[in-house]
This record gives sequence, C-alpha cells and structure tokens, in this order.
Amino acid sequence: MPKQVDHEERRRRIAEAVCALIDAQGLEGVTLRDVATRAEVSMGAVQRCFRTKDEMLRFALAHIGEQVTGRAHARLRSAPAQSAASAVGHVVGEVALLREEHRAEARIWLAFLAAAAVNPDLAASLRTSYTDLEGLLTRLVAEASGSPDAQDEARTLLALADGLTEHVLIGHRTAEEAERLLHAHLARLWAHG
Repeated sequence: MPKQVDHEERRRRIAEAVCALIDAQGLEGVTLRDVATRAEVSMGAVQRCFRTKDEMLRFALAHIGEQVTGRAHARLRSAPAQSAASAVGHVVGEVALLREEHRAEARIWLAFLAAAAVNPDLAASLRTSYTDLEGLLTRLVAEASGSPDAQDEARTLLALADGLTEHVLIGHRTAEEAERLLHAHLARLWAHG
C-alpha cells in the first residue's frame, strides 16, 4: 500500500526549512535544492507542493506571520481576566519580537520586509498580516481607551514595534531598552486615554 503523504505537514516542513535558510543566509540564499535538503524531502516533493519559488516564499512568509499572530492570540487566551490595556501590551510585545527566543523570526520577518519593497506579491502578503494585527490591536485599544482614534493608535503601535525590532537586530538598542520604550509609549497612551 502506498504511503499516505500529509501535504499540509509537508508544506509546513518546507516553510520551516525556507525560514531556517533565510535566517542563516538571507532571502537570496534560498534555493530549491537547499530547501529540499533542509526539509528532508526530494526536489520533486518541493515542486509538487509549490509551483514556483515565489509561491513557496509567500507560503513561508504567511507561516511566520501565523506563528506570531498565533502567539499573540494564545497570550490573550491564556490570561482571559486581563484588562484590555494589558492585553494590548502583550500583543505588541509579541509582535515586536524582542525576546531572544524570537530573534530568528525577527531576522526572517525583516528579510521578507526588505524583499517586499520590490516584490509586489510579498508586499501583498505582508499587508494581509499587518491588516490582521491592526484589526486585533484596534479592537483592544478601543476596549482599553474608548478612543475614536483606536485605529490610528493601532497603526502607530505596529510601526513602533517594527522599528524597535529593527533597532534591536542591528544593535542600536538592547531588547531591554526597546521594551522600556514600548512600555513608556503604552503608559502615555493610557494616561491620555
């Protein structure tokens, strides 16, 4: 009897291989051959899962975005009694990828962000991820502050999180400094809310 293949699991394994290669070598270092080797599948299996390299990259980008968003949602579910203000802090903290254990994700995300500046398909995928996060933050900010400017504040928080991620990755700020700046911004937001 032929072996049953879980195509979604294989696609996830390939996405994780793509992400590991991006972390190690940058986006330009990703080749189908290296992805197949890292994922421990044949090149034919990679090509059956993804028609093109761009399709594979878009799936890997979505995979990273889902991991970050999933962690943010899990953080909210794990402490349902928290205030909306603390929930905003938890979500933005997850999105900023400041903790050491998320440094690889931060490098991968920023590699995709840089590539998206010249790749419209990657840009569209990133916009989808940001739209999802913006919606979650807008809802939480509105609950916490009742502000009619909740969407603008959510957009500001996402931009701040991205900027702090970049500063930590290049060594301009430590993760501790970035967290302090993020919490100071949130404290000002709630003081004015």
